[in-house]
Amino acid sequence: MMRLLQLLSLAAIAAGQLVSQPAHARPIDIEREDVRAFIERVHTEQGVDPATVRSILGLARIQPPIIDAISRPAERVRPWHEYRNIFMTEERIAAGVKFWQEHRERIERVTAETGVPPEILVGIIGVETFYGRIIGRYRVLDALATLAFEYPPRSPFFTRELEQFLLLVREQGLEIEAPVGSYAGAMGIPQFIPSSYRAYAVDGDGDGRIDLWNSMDDILASVANYFKAHGWRPGEPVVAPAVAGDQDPASLAQQGLSANITVGELWRAGVGLAGPAPRHPDAAAGLFVLEHADGPRYWAGFHNFYVITRYNRSLMYALAVHQLGEAIGARVREGGDGG
Repeated sequence: MMRLLQLLSLAAIAAGQLVSQPAHARPIDIEREDVRAFIERVHTEQGVDPATVRSILGLARIQPPIIDAISRPAERVRPWHEYRNIFMTEERIAAGVKFWQEHRERIERVTAETGVPPEILVGIIGVETFYGRIIGRYRVLDALATLAFEYPPRSPFFTRELEQFLLLVREQGLEIEAPVGSYAGAMGIPQFIPSSYRAYAVDGDGDGRIDLWNSMDDILASVANYFKAHGWRPGEPVVAPAVAGDQDPASLAQQGLSANITVGELWRAGVGLAGPAPRHPDAAAGLFVLEHADGPRYWAGFHNFYVITRYNRSLMYALAVHQLGEAIGARVREGGDGG
């Protein structure tokens, strides 16, 4: 752990030379029972010296705006047509075309190696960070510490992610205070949380480390590897508008994040699929409703659609990724430019 101790710049800590923080930020009470339990567990399970963990947590600051942000994510407070308008803009589509053109060779190589199509790669990065323009403004250490110790509804999850972050810092040689990301602690251009970074990020450029901020080879390879690991099926359809027949298919609809019916069941309920869809009646599907500007509409998601929800557990997110990627791909094929 000597490398990690060096990265902490303990001399600067002792001198009180911390990164400036907003006025509302406050330090963690290291002596709290749950904080002490975390320190002990990381020591017992991961072999990290308790003094090191205490020093790291001494750098963290609790930031109330992080709790406000996670309590009201756009996927929960906006209807689909408003959520869609965040991403399906001319500016973002043009930026996606430019991104595709600039990294065409890398994208095509990754697609050939993994089977994950360019539309998904550019759709994910476009929705997540607008091609690197918006990577978040919170220190990852602050975000994870705040949610681990001050947000009870998801404290177990973020406590694990904080632990994973400490291990990631050690493995990748990151400076503990340097990584900046989302309010949920997602990092880099593809916005990987620490556990995903450690499990799915890969060294695409072969330099011996994984840099999800600056190495586009690492970024594209890591996104593709995430989808491959979660079961992406090359060449299969993703999602299609569903058209109800004479009978209302509401009994088949659900808002879950897995396919719970089959294409055959949709056919038998008189539901038409207005787009690419599996041809076999036993193919898995899910029927769900989203609020459009002119009212609710049905959609049918297939296996690959629900793979997208593994990246972010939201039906609206998955559809936004798909539609953005498709819009960009159509323009690239038409020979359009990125403006």
